[in-house]
Amino acid sequence: MKVTDLPKHWEGKKEPVDRSHDYNLRLPLEDAARIAALAELYPDRSESDILNDMIAAALDDLVRLSPLKDKLEGKEK
Repeated sequence: MKVTDLPKHWEGKKEPVDRSHDYNLRLPLEDAARIAALAELYPDRSESDILNDMIAAALDDLVRLSPLKDKLEGKEK
């Protein structure tokens, strides 16, 4: 999925996802406000859902890049 596809994804039905690893993330205040605003725009999605989807989409984009594809392809899920 591309980052630009996320709004359409968030408008759809929320599917359960197994999340087996936790990360502690500290964001600048401006970015945290943007995440909060997205969660308000898409009330079926929590801030954690938004962040998880954004990270997954960014990783998908990186896997598509030739120099990183071989390094990241085998490490997915």
